[in-house]
Amino acid sequence: VKAMLSRRVGQVGHEIGSTAVQADAWHHLSDAITSSAAFVGILIAVVGYRRTGDIRWAQADDWAALLAALVIGYNGISMLRPALADLMDRSPGEAVVESVRRAASAVAGVRAVEKTYVRKAGMVCFVDIHVQADPRMSLHDAHELGGAVKAAIRKEVGNVRGVLVHMEPYDG
Repeated sequence: VKAMLSRRVGQVGHEIGSTAVQADAWHHLSDAITSSAAFVGILIAVVGYRRTGDIRWAQADDWAALLAALVIGYNGISMLRPALADLMDRSPGEAVVESVRRAASAVAGVRAVEKTYVRKAGMVCFVDIHVQADPRMSLHDAHELGGAVKAAIRKEVGNVRGVLVHMEPYDG
């Protein structure tokens, strides 16, 4: 049951982009593995002792506990790394950055996308983007174009909370 729960929670965590939910999935899987190891270790110790009367079979439980400790340690490190990356404003990945660039480039009036910075904070992303446009464009038109770029990015990449568009003259 815990293994099935882990799988479903992991799928949900991936779908919504939540590191915390994905860590919970790992926790459920860890519970399943460590419980299984404890069951097998105790079973071997009890059955082995009953059949032979030799107390050394009790070591099977110790080995199972060692396996459980290793699984818990690995699980802790596996959960810590993505959580720390989220705290450090990591980029959500090249696929998201490319989607942002594509959405901005597709807006009429955008001649080039110079720089794109995307950072993940929790389950949302924040975008800073430098867009080049006609240098003779009025300030009002540049502002309107920046708004269109924001809207296009938010439409293309659903989990974008904030977009900062820096307008620059096209020099190419």
